[in-house]
Amino acid sequence: MNEMYSIAGKVAIITGAGGVLGGSIAKSFASQGARIVALDIRAEQLEKRVEELKAIGADAIGLTCNVLDIDSLKKTAEDIVRQWGKIDILINIAGGNMPGATLAPDQPIFDMKIEDWKKVTELNMNGTVFPSIVFGEVMAKQKKGAIVNVSSMAAYSAITRVPGYSAAKTAVSNFTQWLAMDLALKYGDGIRVNAIAPGFFIGDQNRAVLINPDGSLTDRSKKVLAKTPMKRFGDITELNGTVQFLCSDAASFITGAIIPVDGGFSAFSGV
Repeated sequence: MNEMYSIAGKVAIITGAGGVLGGSIAKSFASQGARIVALDIRAEQLEKRVEELKAIGADAIGLTCNVLDIDSLKKTAEDIVRQWGKIDILINIAGGNMPGATLAPDQPIFDMKIEDWKKVTELNMNGTVFPSIVFGEVMAKQKKGAIVNVSSMAAYSAITRVPGYSAAKTAVSNFTQWLAMDLALKYGDGIRVNAIAPGFFIGDQNRAVLINPDGSLTDRSKKVLAKTPMKRFGDITELNGTVQFLCSDAASFITGAIIPVDGGFSAFSGV
């Protein structure tokens, strides 16, 4: 293996590790020798994830943590440093959407549930900002570390039906650039902050809007694929390599970047 891309022995925090994306990255990083700190607010899913990781020989711990609670994050940071002495990597996966903040095809924004808008924007924006502040402070003291956030195609251009999610992911992109700039200027070139912007992947949260009950594609899916030059949805594992690259020494001069992993969606005008 090329050592430039190695993450072996690095302590990697993954928020939202109980979910599909967090789990995929956790298993991939574990297979590459990283020490995994799996974080999730859902204790049952977290326990299952840690069992999976240990079953493949991973050096892993699971800590129940609320990414919107600064005190919970600070205690978690203390526990990690006490056990492993450092924090090398933070991958901010916790996020998602909810039905009340997703509009029906013909539903006006004026009918959207404001409480759900607040929950979605809070989770996706501050659920990235708060862990970055708390765990980033440890990295600042070390003068070394890598943070990877998750933006979205919804941050590139307007995507119908998901206004709250779109607004929050746009904020994540901007915050990624801002934090990259601030940490580099104040703490040197050893701390980097980047983001991936996934294209369209079929998961639990979006399955109903992309796949009909009979397994056929919805109209929304057909529109997505028409604007995707590769003419397919991504496989969740296709995000792992980009995230590992951004956390490795191979990306030592990359900070403030938002990298699309989208089959060409963001590059294609559709014409």
